[in-house]
Amino acid sequence: MALNNCSHLDLEVDPFLHCNNTFNQSLNGPKMDNWFYPGIIYVIPAVYGVIIVIGLIGNITLIKIFCTVKSMRNVPNLFISSLALGDLLLLVTCAPVDASKYLADRWLFGRIGCKLIPFIQLTSVGVSVFTLTALSADRYKAIVRPMDIQASHALMKICLKAALIWIVSMLLAIPEAVFSDLHPFHVKDTNQTFISCAPYPHSNELHPKIHSTASFLVFYIIPLSIISVYYYFIARNLIQSAYNLPVEGNIHVKKQIESRKRLAKTVLVFVGLFAFCWLPNHIIYLYRSYHYSEVDTSMLHFVTSICARLLAFTNSCVNPFALYLLSKSFRKQFNTQLLCCQPGLMNRSHSTGRSTTCMTSFKSTNPSATFSLINGNICHEGYV
Repeated sequence: MALNNCSHLDLEVDPFLHCNNTFNQSLNGPKMDNWFYPGIIYVIPAVYGVIIVIGLIGNITLIKIFCTVKSMRNVPNLFISSLALGDLLLLVTCAPVDASKYLADRWLFGRIGCKLIPFIQLTSVGVSVFTLTALSADRYKAIVRPMDIQASHALMKICLKAALIWIVSMLLAIPEAVFSDLHPFHVKDTNQTFISCAPYPHSNELHPKIHSTASFLVFYIIPLSIISVYYYFIARNLIQSAYNLPVEGNIHVKKQIESRKRLAKTVLVFVGLFAFCWLPNHIIYLYRSYHYSEVDTSMLHFVTSICARLLAFTNSCVNPFALYLLSKSFRKQFNTQLLCCQPGLMNRSHSTGRSTTCMTSFKSTNPSATFSLINGNICHEGYV
């Protein structure tokens, strides 16, 4: 089953805002099965709705926990809160817009929306991948070079780093707002014309290639390569620590190594989820950019594009639930928030969380510093 060709080949699809107007127009044609169109226009937005609801519940709960529970306010969790905030921004703005394209044959949000939505989405993607890079650097310092960490003003420094990540992400997203614009789209062999939002609508074939390649490098390959280097040294350090640990080693040292492994594993899971969820979207955009003179109207390409879009948005709702599975302290606090209507259960959960946190720190031989068993710095306490 093929879709109708379009007369404007210079209308490239946004890498983060897949415009499905072409397919919507062709679905109204006589060759399309009657059962297929209603299924598409209702099922896909419904899936978006599920992703949005689940993501809102998870990320809002995560941010609320880190804001209201004092024992959870630490360096790694501050980064994770920033990550959740970026995901929330994506879910409440870009996801509904993306879903609306399956219900309408034209762009509904005007020229301002055409510039603002791509800007917001690329900002969110930047916040996600750059925050994961910063988290990996934090794990590297805590595990490989714990003595380099300064406890004083640690949270303030991390707040500044998180703010810098947002600023850099917004600066990198400015070209999306500048060059995205509305463009008339004509369906071949018909009199139908609709307005679509597209990046670089008036450019030649070179611009989409530059845009897709730069996006793939800056928002995927380079950050993940840096993270891989950090985790190589983390893994090497943990392996050496395990070999150097005496059979009758100190119980505190053993707990410290296990805590380090658990923390590193949590961040690595976040990185793996991001890489898995965003790779198909990048690949499809690269494919379209380097086949700019052709329009792939096959059903396979359309379905693959939908799956890639849904998978990319899914990344914004999975982190809180991954943290729920990996972190005992977060799981307790999450259950407390969901069961807040039962005061007795909530009080027991808070008590357990406080006692767990209090048992995880010890004094360093250096009288000027107190280190956590988790990662070598008291500021990181309470993460798991």
